[in-house]
Amino acid sequence: MPEANADEGSASPRWLSLKQASRFLGVHPATLRRWADQGQIPVLVTPGGHRRFAFDDLVQFTQTRRQTTALVPVEQVWTDRALIQTRSKLTAQAPRWLAAFSDEDREHKRQLGRRLMGLVLQYVNVGEAGGEALIAEARAIGQEHARNSLGLGLPLATAIEVALFFRDTMMEVALRQPEGTPARSEDNTRLMRRINRVLNEVQLAVIATYERELIP
Repeated sequence: MPEANADEGSASPRWLSLKQASRFLGVHPATLRRWADQGQIPVLVTPGGHRRFAFDDLVQFTQTRRQTTALVPVEQVWTDRALIQTRSKLTAQAPRWLAAFSDEDREHKRQLGRRLMGLVLQYVNVGEAGGEALIAEARAIGQEHARNSLGLGLPLATAIEVALFFRDTMMEVALRQPEGTPARSEDNTRLMRRINRVLNEVQLAVIATYERELIP
């Protein structure tokens, strides 16, 4: 699809930034960026490298996408909503356990949370026979979280509470049937199984690391 023309004079459509357009569509900015890069929706790139989207193009895209909602994988729907929900909770609602951490420690936990989210998103989209390398990375995230928590003198219960914050957010989104998405129990069951596999490995790695370090 051709990029929108910025020199249309008075007939120019109303332009939205990447953030505004993604909010209008109800998806994460990274998803809209990918759609634009793949040519699924027209985009204007300014000389400064910023993406701009015509409002009329967004409306047309929304109407077309509604007609093909049944073809949207449940994993993609969960991906978009989980990213929005997790980042919103991290920035707007500081969890209780953050009070025990310095600013540097808080940022470390946020980074681990972002890594875990990215890992889960990758794992739910690979084939049933794939993903062992991702599972190994999940264990590594759990070990890193445990070692950092041990260094701060935190008990195992607090380390698990931090891990549960991210787990609960992901599961809340997965359990919430998105509006307009057909109920497909087999897809939802697979999604839940894949998410649980990753998050279980993280928590088991946290416990195993604590046991190795604390039990002679």
